[in-house]
Amino acid sequence: MDLQIDDFYRDAAAGLLMLYQAFPRKVTVYVEDLIGHEEPDEFGLPSKRHQSCLGALLWLAEEGYLRYESTIQQLAIDQVALTEKAFVRLTRTLPEADTNNSELPASVRRVHSSMAHQIRLALRDGHSEQLAQLTRQLFISRAD
Repeated sequence: MDLQIDDFYRDAAAGLLMLYQAFPRKVTVYVEDLIGHEEPDEFGLPSKRHQSCLGALLWLAEEGYLRYESTIQQLAIDQVALTEKAFVRLTRTLPEADTNNSELPASVRRVHSSMAHQIRLALRDGHSEQLAQLTRQLFISRAD
């Protein structure tokens, strides 16, 4: 199996969600905040898992989902914010989201049906397949 792809989906989703929760402020995103502490290898270099998470964040920037000013060694990316592209996709309403509870206010139903909320639930509940599907759906290019 391509487990690094599942890690990529988790890292990308968690990073975007962290930025969404801080939006529109610029923040510093530490790799350790996303994946926990990873011991460096015998040469003092970051673990492959750590490098993969940082790579996912940099890929998101290259693909236009976030912008940042600099990296802090290999520990973090600094002064990071979502781009309009990411914000629009994270706030997109998912028609398949279960928000039929008419007792809830319309604003709560809107939030619960958003891509960001569905990603938050998948991360919280550890549903890796659902998270992979949501992340792939987020990356699908279509008119926003």
